[in-house]
Amino acid sequence: MANIRFAVGLQRFIPFLGFHHILMMGHAIVIILISILLAGCSSYSTMTNIYILGLSYANSTVTDSNAVARNVSETLSAYKGASQLEVRSGYFGMCVRQNGVLWFCSSDANGLTQQIGAQNDPLNLIGAASKFRGDVLFSGLLFMSVILAFLSSLLLATFPGWHEERDERTGSDVDVKPFPSRSVSHAALAQAFVSAVLLLMASLWQHVGSVGAAAMAESASYGNVKTSIGSVAMGLAWTGVTIEMIVTVGLLVMILSIIVLDRLTDN
Repeated sequence: MANIRFAVGLQRFIPFLGFHHILMMGHAIVIILISILLAGCSSYSTMTNIYILGLSYANSTVTDSNAVARNVSETLSAYKGASQLEVRSGYFGMCVRQNGVLWFCSSDANGLTQQIGAQNDPLNLIGAASKFRGDVLFSGLLFMSVILAFLSSLLLATFPGWHEERDERTGSDVDVKPFPSRSVSHAALAQAFVSAVLLLMASLWQHVGSVGAAAMAESASYGNVKTSIGSVAMGLAWTGVTIEMIVTVGLLVMILSIIVLDRLTDN
C-alpha cells in the first residue's frame, strides 16, 4: 500500500515539475561539485583524494647520456636519501604523509614542515607545493561562477508554476502555467552563461597549470620527484563545466520557445 501511495503521489507531482526546476537542479549540482573541489585537501579523513597536484619522492635516476644530467641526478638522489614523502595540494589546503601511513592536512606549509620534520623533506616538496598553490592556483573564478549559478537559480525559482483556474466557458478547473517574465529570463540566462564561461576558464587554468607544474617539477628534479595530477579534481571541474553549459543551452532553448509560442498566440 505504501508503494502504491508513493507511485500515485509521484504521478501527481511530475506534471507540476517544470523545465526550470530541472535547470535549477543542474545549477545545484554544479554548486555542489565546485564546493567539493574547493574543499579538497582540507581534511585528512575525506578530502585527501581531491587534489590538484601531487608531489612525492622517486627512487629512480635519469639514464641520460649527458654526464652533467647524470651527475645532478645522482647528487639530488644522494641528498634526498631514503625519504618517502607525499604531498598533495588543493586550492586552500595541503596534505602530507610519510611512509604512506597517515595524512596531515593544513593550509600552513610551515606548520606541516614542523609536523613532518624538515629532515624528512630534503628537497622541500612542501614548499614547492605551497608555492604552486599560492602562485598558480586561483579560486576567484570558481567563487564567481558559483555565485552567478546561485543567483541564476534564484531567478529561475521566480518562474510561475502550474496552478488551477476556472474556465469561464465550461466552468471547470483547468491547469494553467503563465509565461515567465522576459527580463527575468534574460537575466537568468546571462548569469548562467557568464557562470559557464568562468567555469571553463577556471578549469582550463587548473588543467594547464597543474600539467605544466608537474612537467617542470619532474624535469628540474632529474627523476628524483614523481608528480601526479588529481584526476578527481579534474573530473569535478570539467563535469561542472559540462552541466553548466547544458543548463545555459537549456535556458536559451526555453526562452526561444517562449518567444515563438508568444508570437503564435498573438497571431
